[in-house]
Amino acid sequence: MQSSFEIIDISPPICEETAVWPGDIPFSRSVQLDIQSGANIHLSSFTSTVHCGSHADAPLHYEKSGAPIDQVPLHHYIGPCQVITVFLESDRLIKPSDFSAAVKKGITRLLFRTGSQPRFDHFNTDFAAFCPESIEWCGKNGMVLLGIDTASFDLFESKTLPSHRMLMKHNIRNLECLDLTHAQDGIYELIALPLKLKGFDASPVRAILRRPLTTSP
Repeated sequence: MQSSFEIIDISPPICEETAVWPGDIPFSRSVQLDIQSGANIHLSSFTSTVHCGSHADAPLHYEKSGAPIDQVPLHHYIGPCQVITVFLESDRLIKPSDFSAAVKKGITRLLFRTGSQPRFDHFNTDFAAFCPESIEWCGKNGMVLLGIDTASFDLFESKTLPSHRMLMKHNIRNLECLDLTHAQDGIYELIALPLKLKGFDASPVRAILRRPLTTSP
């Protein structure tokens, strides 16, 4: 039966070429059994940072007392969302004035396309991020989840992570390293569940956007 929904995959591939934060553990695969070599099954394992590809940070990632990813409520990661493209100046920081007027009434999840980290296999350090005032605005306006197509909510050179800490203040969940290339601005249903990794500071997600297919009268 053909689906009545359009599904847009917004997760980049996870493979040996996937770029990770400099100094973090890259993805690598090990094959234990191979049918081509005479085994009856394929069997493999992998090693990787949990911040690989599209992923959800747990509050534990940036706050000593924060919850690990297995204790974060899942309802944040499922529900209506809005994709918004922002055009930034040289400071690379997303400000409330860059998006607030575009937010649709009733929306509590926002995904931001910046185009500032265009390749999944190359890590550039000049990506866009949020100023803390943007997270503050989102918290005061009822947002429960924010996502971005870059590696962090804070600039690469930041050590104090003010925007991450603002997420904690307002109990907002985040998604990073999304691939919004094929998602036009608009309203969708988001499904982006983290794995139940006990005690971990993050988890990869397979993030998708879904909306009803339009039909001709």
